[in-house]
Amino acid sequence: MATETEVGELLHQRGWRTAFTVAESVNAWAALVSAIEGGYDDDIYEYTNDLYCRNWLHEAWLLLDEHVVQLWTPRIKALDVQYKAATVDDDGQALGQFHRLPVPDLWWWRRHPRILTGDLGRALRSAGAIGTDPDTA
Repeated sequence: MATETEVGELLHQRGWRTAFTVAESVNAWAALVSAIEGGYDDDIYEYTNDLYCRNWLHEAWLLLDEHVVQLWTPRIKALDVQYKAATVDDDGQALGQFHRLPVPDLWWWRRHPRILTGDLGRALRSAGAIGTDPDTA
């Protein structure tokens, strides 16, 4: 198994735009979850781009040494629980109309924010998503 630096470099060689660190990707996931909880108001393309931070973590977990995995897993699991609470599982029906869905084990792609606001909310609603609208609540 590889160190954080080695994994960041390896994934960069596999096509990620930079050699991310675990901390950077966990912080990006935390920021996205927080934005979703408050009502993500950017557009669908920024949202799908933002979801890739969780993909990076998924890929890195298969390569990282056990110590790093044990160190970070509780934080990631806690963020995953928050994400699930702030989103609705629609098996990717709404999001899939805008972005090709990855394999089913990347479950975060099969959910959309519970609070539908801004450009993202309008796009997902047009694709059949059902959620709360803070502007009419």
